[in-house]
Amino acid sequence: MPHAHAAPAEDPVLSHSDPATGLPVGERAARVTSDISSDELLAVVLASLDDDKAEEVVQISLRGRSEMADHMVICSGRSSRQVAAISEKLVDRLKQDHGILCRIEGKETGDWVLIDAGDVIVHVFRPEVREFYQLEKMWLPGSAHLGA
Repeated sequence: MPHAHAAPAEDPVLSHSDPATGLPVGERAARVTSDISSDELLAVVLASLDDDKAEEVVQISLRGRSEMADHMVICSGRSSRQVAAISEKLVDRLKQDHGILCRIEGKETGDWVLIDAGDVIVHVFRPEVREFYQLEKMWLPGSAHLGA
């Protein structure tokens, strides 16, 4: 049986993320979501990133700090190809396993991919781009930083 018409991976409604905050800007269209809680969604995201060998994974609680989402996850891939693959697999897993339709942006270049999964915002960077934007410094408390 032929597949139904698939929605494009990129959604023009999510125009981009704000480089100063790492949060999506523009309208956030309604998504089909499952009964999964934001903490369960975070666990699914982290497991997917681990499965695909994402590096330097940092999770940041946004509760009480932003109405946009409950969690932000920032991680790195070693190359543009790995960044795109990590992102694509995460979006596919969320859709197939939990019925969650994500907004994704930046997959074509593979420098910085933003995945808006509703209660969890995920950023997948190439290391050089991550270092340039330093989103962790804005969102992590006090002197917390990534250590070697």
